[in-house]
Amino acid sequence: MRNSIKVAKWEMKRNLKNKSYIIGLFMTPLIILVFMLISSFMSGSEDNTTTERTDVYVNDQVKLFDEIGETVKTHDLNWQIHQTDLDKASLEHVLASSEDTAYLFLTEEAINQDKIPIFTSEDIPVNFMNEVQFLEGPIKLWQAKKLGLSDEELAVVTAPLSFDELSVDDLKEPSSSDKKEEHSTGLSQAVPGIFGGLILLSISITGMYIFQSASNEKKDKIAEIILSSVTPGELMQGKIVGYFVLGLIQVAVILGFAVPIALWKLDFPVLDYLLVPQTLLFILIAIMGYLLFASLFVGLGATMTDMGSAGNFQGFVMMLPFLPFIFITPVIGNPSGLIAKVGTYFPFSTPGVLMLRLVMLEEWPWLEIGIALVILAISIWLFMKLAGKIFKVGILMYGKNATPKEIWRWLTA
Repeated sequence: MRNSIKVAKWEMKRNLKNKSYIIGLFMTPLIILVFMLISSFMSGSEDNTTTERTDVYVNDQVKLFDEIGETVKTHDLNWQIHQTDLDKASLEHVLASSEDTAYLFLTEEAINQDKIPIFTSEDIPVNFMNEVQFLEGPIKLWQAKKLGLSDEELAVVTAPLSFDELSVDDLKEPSSSDKKEEHSTGLSQAVPGIFGGLILLSISITGMYIFQSASNEKKDKIAEIILSSVTPGELMQGKIVGYFVLGLIQVAVILGFAVPIALWKLDFPVLDYLLVPQTLLFILIAIMGYLLFASLFVGLGATMTDMGSAGNFQGFVMMLPFLPFIFITPVIGNPSGLIAKVGTYFPFSTPGVLMLRLVMLEEWPWLEIGIALVILAISIWLFMKLAGKIFKVGILMYGKNATPKEIWRWLTA
């Protein structure tokens, strides 16, 4: 174990002194930050362009100007309304020289025909005509009064209706405290889930460097020198541990950027929802996922002469960490469905699918979680043993990539 730790320290020091690794370590979060700042700047610019008010001139022949003003305030419309006695015949010249301007003609004849003319300048905001629909309320109220309805009848006729889509679970009305608790529970699962997914993704991607490390040592023909001091098993274990720590460093750097950004942009107490017991389970799943894929990468890297000569078989294995993406749509659609359970119990998709399910489900299926973790633990032990056999033979083989047939022969020897 002491030699494995030495190998791990050696891998860490070698990468931390590598300028390419250091640049890559900070480049990803910096790129994300730059894109967020650009997006924020652009959205701010858009907000500035939409702050200009639309001048709405009302030729009011039915005395509804005050009611229209109240409607504009109620719906917070970006209008500046004015009364005018300008007629339609004089509009062409006025609109041609105006910007963000509209003329509304409210006459009894137009209202009775349900066709109220409104003339706009060419550069009127695109959502203006949708906003005009809010004026239907005071106009319909005016019509009702003309019909002689009482105040009670007017209140019933003009009261807005809304339709809410509900399920059987909504028959029991939750209290405000229940709603707060449900919201808090959702965040206490979503935030740790995102954190766990970040750890899994970061250390898995970093773990792919194991593949490159073993391949480069073969290419540079220094594997014999290393193996004169440590056993193949210690070398393999040291690489797995070393790149695991490098992955955690990557996570720490990303969090160093992400947490302040979340506090700044979202005004969200991310640490309150991150420091919960559920986070420990997500971290455990992420670590187990890394150990599974790292065993594959270190064993596979020992079978190759260099990175550029990777064949179809090696390329397929390298894609296994991304297998859970296949299950995203069915899991989101039905987290308790058959496909979601199959993805949970299939070792190579277990980490990603299980995390996604735990984020989506309100109540965690602890029996399924236990079975999945047992399957994952057995898979890690099995693949570690197999990877050890492949690594022991493959690290000293030069001149060509190992074929699947040769790898199978090593495993059964």
